[in-house]
Amino acid sequence: MNCTDCNAQTKKHGTDRKGNQRYRCLACGKTSVEPRAKLLGNMYLSEDKALMCLNLLVEGCSVRSIERITGVHRDTVLSLLETVGKKCLWLQENLVRNVRVKFVQADEIWSFIGMKDKTKRALNITDEKLGTSYTFTSIDSDSKLIVAWHLGRRTEQDAVTFLEKVYQAVDKTIWWQITTDGWPGYDHTVNAILGAKAHVAQLVKIYQGANSKKDEQRYSPAECVGCLKKTISVRPVKEKISTSYVERANLTMRMSIRRMTRLTNAFSKKWENMNYSLALHFAHYNFCRSHKTLNGATPAMAANLTSTIWTLKDLLRAATHI
Repeated sequence: MNCTDCNAQTKKHGTDRKGNQRYRCLACGKTSVEPRAKLLGNMYLSEDKALMCLNLLVEGCSVRSIERITGVHRDTVLSLLETVGKKCLWLQENLVRNVRVKFVQADEIWSFIGMKDKTKRALNITDEKLGTSYTFTSIDSDSKLIVAWHLGRRTEQDAVTFLEKVYQAVDKTIWWQITTDGWPGYDHTVNAILGAKAHVAQLVKIYQGANSKKDEQRYSPAECVGCLKKTISVRPVKEKISTSYVERANLTMRMSIRRMTRLTNAFSKKWENMNYSLALHFAHYNFCRSHKTLNGATPAMAANLTSTIWTLKDLLRAATHI
């Protein structure tokens, strides 16, 4: 490095009491420490406290419970979520690329932000960032990697955005297959975005009537009595038409993201915070969370994106410029 004062050449000059390398200017004699990129940008929160907060977030703790456990103010926790969420968005967009996949499964999971649509209509609120939201996710059946995801609403435009993200993430030199659920929003969008670029299929579930038990009618889904496998384009492998893995990933989301826990007041109040929470969850899931079905490897390792299990600190280091 060069001197911070006169820009002359420096040489190593021992270390400080924290073990950081010091340098001495050969011209003016001034000593300085080599500048290091901060994991958390301009935040004053210590790295140990920050990592503890992040570990609690990815394990499904609420913001206020983290405040009680760590002593870190809830506003600081939310600022930390925003800082790290931006890094995780960058990681998803830049590291999950050219993934060699064979069979991809896609689904949407419901949640709401601020209030449910019934309340929104009653209060005559038109804010597009409040009310029902859907998280579109796609998972590789072999590596269990979340290939792409998108927070939006259940509209064809959001389906287009999601499918474009999927296509940008996969290796385009090989043929692959994608299975979606039977939501009608995919009828035209899948062909428009993927068309002859992939084998496309739909798994349409057939449900029985509403549950006869009154207490369960509101919260239990109707019984699935059968499935219809539909070919949308090219020639998908019929035996691989399934959404089982992505639906299991939906359960992981419900259990790991406090904002998605049903029947509580922990739901997200801001669209941006929901987006950052999802980004943190998927980055941790892909790069840090080992899977027994993968012999202890992470999905990123199984997809040959990394060679080791990352820690949350590794996750932050990978995007220090954000």
